[in-house]
Amino acid sequence: MDTPAAVTGLDFTLEVVTLPVSDVDAAIAFYREGVGFHLDHDVDAGFGRVVQLTPPGSGCSVVFGTMPAMQRMEPGSLHGLQLVVADAVAARDGLTARGVACDDITSFDERDGSTFFGFADPDGNTWAVQQIRARAEHPLIPRR
Repeated sequence: MDTPAAVTGLDFTLEVVTLPVSDVDAAIAFYREGVGFHLDHDVDAGFGRVVQLTPPGSGCSVVFGTMPAMQRMEPGSLHGLQLVVADAVAARDGLTARGVACDDITSFDERDGSTFFGFADPDGNTWAVQQIRARAEHPLIPRR
C-alpha cells in the first residue's frame, strides 16, 4: 500500500491540534503561564475567537476558541496528548513550580523513552510527558 507522500509527493505534517476548552481566557493563562507555551495569536475574527499556542521547541501547536467548529468537542474530552522533554524531573519541577499539578514520574523500563508523568488542564484534557534524553542533543526543531 502506498503512503500518502508516495501517492502525492507531499509531506503531511501534524502542526495544529484543536483543544476543547470551556473558558478561553483560563486556558490561555494555564497554557501560557503554567505550562510555558508561547502565545502565537489571539484573534477575534468577528464570528469567533481563535487562540493558538505552541510548546517551546515544538512544530505542533494547540488551538482553541469560540469558532463553531471548535465548539463541537466537549471541553476536557481530549486525552493522551503527548509532549516530549529531555529531562522529566526538570520538566515536572518547572511545571509544579508554576502551579501545575503533575502526576508522579513513572519509568517503565531502563531504555530511553520509558519515563513519563502526566498533568491535566483546568477542563480535564490530559497530557503525558515523555522523557527522551536524546532530545537534549538532537532536538526535532533546531534551536535558534
